Amino acid sequence: MNEEIQFILDSTKESMDNAIKHLEKQFVNIRAGKASPAMLGSVMVDYYGSQTPLSQVANVNTPDGRTITVQPWEKSMLQEIERGIQIANLGFNPMNNGETIIINVPPLTEERRRQLSKQAKAEAEEAKISVRGARKDANNDLKKSDDISEDLKKNAEIDVQQLTDRYVKKIDDLFEVKEKEIMTV
Repeated sequence: MNEEIQFILDSTKESMDNAIKHLEKQFVNIRAGKASPAMLGSVMVDYYGSQTPLSQVANVNTPDGRTITVQPWEKSMLQEIERGIQIANLGFNPMNNGETIIINVPPLTEERRRQLSKQAKAEAEEAKISVRGARKDANNDLKKSDDISEDLKKNAEIDVQQLTDRYVKKIDDLFEVKEKEIMTV
């Protein structure tokens, strides 16, 4: 296979891999009823003037399936952590007992489950758009290249389409698993 074609295919695959990784990260933030430290993964805290991830200023644990505890390494950070959780707008109501922050994760209502399922579907669609964008970029790169024969271009376009189909299927599979997780009571 032509080196240029191989380079285009490799960079396309890398872009599609990144879309999948991003989707998986987004899915972790969509809670499915059970408490998990990852639910607070997007929380940023003002740590002496700079925005810092919560995990770098506190221990985040789940003593049970309905509770998240946040133990700051410095007691002076309690208010900042509480504010960071509220600013992140995750739908949690943090309680500060002077030592730790306790978050009770409410059970999901049917309506909330549907909303989360829609959110997951929207994230999956975004990932598909990224994959299709990578396909479009690859096909444009192939068309621009003068060093590649028409037959090789056609074959490469077929390879790019097969790659796209595989990644779209992977996204659909990830969404199906997440939706089942969200809708399971």
